[in-house]
Amino acid sequence: MTRLTWVIGLLAAAAVSDASAQMANLTGVFTCVEKCRGGQPAQITQNGAQLNIVTEAGTPSRAWPDWFSPTSRIWVDALNEGAVYSPDGMRVQFDNGTIWLRGLPPVRRR
Repeated sequence: MTRLTWVIGLLAAAAVSDASAQMANLTGVFTCVEKCRGGQPAQITQNGAQLNIVTEAGTPSRAWPDWFSPTSRIWVDALNEGAVYSPDGMRVQFDNGTIWLRGLPPVRRR
């Protein structure tokens, strides 16, 4: 009976960790506010764990959760760069210092 209880507990723990490993919903239009490469709004479209990104410079790319931190980081293929995102998905900060915020109006540059 002890072994059965241990197995059930192990399976329950695995199920809980899989459920809590969900990444935030990053789908939306983002405004670059720091170290911008261009003046367009950036866009992320998320389908499960797969992400399609168009940067503020208009560069399209695929992205996916970072292997070591899937609930807080993504890897952007075309930029060959990682990024950390906030738990609510409203902020994305790239390793080079570029910062995107969701829900802001586009910045008009002169």
